Amino acid sequence: MITRVVMPKLTDTMEEGVVVAWKKHEGDAVDSGDILAEIETDKAVLDLESFGSGVLRKVLVPEGETVKAGKLIAVIGEQDDDIEATLAESSEVQTPAPEPQKDSVPSSRKEKSSSPSPVPSIPTKGEKSGSAKKEVPDTKAETSPDVRIKASPRAKVLAKEQGIDLSTIKGSGPEGRIVEADIQGQSDTPKVLKQETKDIPLSQMRKAIARVTTSSKAPVPHFYLTTEVAMDQAERLRKQMEELGNGPLSLTVLFVRAAALALTRHPEMNVSFMGEALRRHATIDIGIAVALEEGLITPVIRDCAGKNILQVAEEIRDLFIRAKSQQLTPEEYAGATFSISNLGMYEVDNFIAVLMPPQAASLAIGAVNIVPVARGRAIKLSRRMKVTLSCDHRALDGAQGARFLQSFKRALEKPLELFLPLKTRSIPHKQTDQ
Repeated sequence: MITRVVMPKLTDTMEEGVVVAWKKHEGDAVDSGDILAEIETDKAVLDLESFGSGVLRKVLVPEGETVKAGKLIAVIGEQDDDIEATLAESSEVQTPAPEPQKDSVPSSRKEKSSSPSPVPSIPTKGEKSGSAKKEVPDTKAETSPDVRIKASPRAKVLAKEQGIDLSTIKGSGPEGRIVEADIQGQSDTPKVLKQETKDIPLSQMRKAIARVTTSSKAPVPHFYLTTEVAMDQAERLRKQMEELGNGPLSLTVLFVRAAALALTRHPEMNVSFMGEALRRHATIDIGIAVALEEGLITPVIRDCAGKNILQVAEEIRDLFIRAKSQQLTPEEYAGATFSISNLGMYEVDNFIAVLMPPQAASLAIGAVNIVPVARGRAIKLSRRMKVTLSCDHRALDGAQGARFLQSFKRALEKPLELFLPLKTRSIPHKQTDQ
């Protein structure tokens, strides 16, 4: 039985993948469930398992090559199976169109090795050097000891002191002789270092970010709401929890918990715009943006309202560690119903986040700064932080977003409730008009 191995579409945003490494090679025996290859998706490097048994008859895509999702990359079958018909389906993979082939690394190397580069002829000592000078005048002038540069002794001393190459100077003296004034003119001119322009290919993650943000920012009508949060109580309670032996408790944990509490109070915010309907999600699944070298990944804390703060802290630690080593599965970074992005550690005071469809809201958190605040007639120092809520205006209105921000703000300014079960609200919540 013939098994077609195709580039899998592992996430909604994945359009192509890279074959990082083949774990099986042509002629190797394969059992169902064996790891065939490592595949780089838009978010992580994952193992590709075989769904059939037999022999790996043909590998169609070399390591390091990018392939569209759904394309045939290998064929598994028995030794006597006729795989020609299956291979015919992948003709466009085996024989790419001429134009893309010009840009591929293998063809570039082949062209260089098969067609020698022209080498300029350099005359021997007994030959006239007129024609050679026309081909490589600068190189000859710079490298040959027989070529003397006309320059005054003072100009030579100044050039040596300032590290100036005399062969690059056009002299203003008799017969082009370089004089002291020519060197002084060079020292007054700022040196410009030559830098090579370089195109860096996009990683799979960066390609996905480009696609998703374009599909979000262009058609989705964003609106933004900003508020300032006093963080004195939250910081004090966070340190007390650490002193009680609960391990390090990051501010991110408090942000997730406060957002979960606010979404519990305002379930109309935990929705997605579906075209003809609003989908209200049954659970609160919060994604947290994590910066990687290649771009961003958003690990998801599932059912935040059903977990206590220590469970959330442990889950965040685990997901962050595995996110940075690209070990998350698609289920762990897809399907968030709400997102949080924190750039406070980079000393960013305030910013706005682009929505990640189909989420209807996302929270951008800035740095916690110590600032003077008026309290009555006294001026005191206080920890303050700005947060900005991005909303999809097709699903949400300004008043809904404002009420959510009120609850988020209150949860951090009176943080004791963050440590209570969210599903049984023991502290009544009162809305105030502004």
